[in-house]
Amino acid sequence: MKLSIIVPVFNEEATIDKIINKVKKVNLENIDSKELIVIDDGSTDGTKQILEGYSDNMDMKIHFQDHNMGKGAAVRKGIGMSSGDVCIIQDADLEYNPEEYPRLLKPILEGQADVVYGSRFSGGDAHRVLFFWHSLANKLLTTLSNMLTDLNLTDMECCYKVFRKEIIDQISLKENRFGFEPEITAKIGKLAKKGQCRIYEVGISYYGRTYNEGKKINWKDGFSALRCIFKYNLFS
Repeated sequence: MKLSIIVPVFNEEATIDKIINKVKKVNLENIDSKELIVIDDGSTDGTKQILEGYSDNMDMKIHFQDHNMGKGAAVRKGIGMSSGDVCIIQDADLEYNPEEYPRLLKPILEGQADVVYGSRFSGGDAHRVLFFWHSLANKLLTTLSNMLTDLNLTDMECCYKVFRKEIIDQISLKENRFGFEPEITAKIGKLAKKGQCRIYEVGISYYGRTYNEGKKINWKDGFSALRCIFKYNLFS
């Protein structure tokens, strides 16, 4: 069993070394090998220079986008470069802890799931207390998405999504930015309705950042997510 870890990166010079080291050190039982795929999405700080110091090899692949295209485009590129049996998406900002990979992988490794979503809103793990309206928007978007997909997720926008490669390879992704989250959820939901995909959700911890600390998602992305929920559930 090989795991591909896809890390989209944009202007994360303060955290990129730390997240790479965390991913490399994580202990994974029942995983024979892993590859780290880092997609720099046109960073304008020192991130690119830091990544250029790493070796591109069988265990770590690095790709530099010509310009900033968005998280969705970076993830799409990473999926195309992956060779693992299972893919997991990892943000580069330290809000999510790679030590929780075993928990996220367990339903797939036990043969129970084809897709696993992390959830910041279920389970008893630590999460940083931050923005009320941001949290409410997440829950409203998840609820609306659930109404159209007929899934009962608690955190559609969570970074941690794990896929068996043969499932993600069936899906053609279009969205370049944060609309990737509702798009892939809609398309996974359609596979689930056909009995072609089993979805699980696992509670995770969450170490969120403030905007002063580098958080990038904003209200415009919320409206984009709303558009994508309707577009990919009703019109595609």
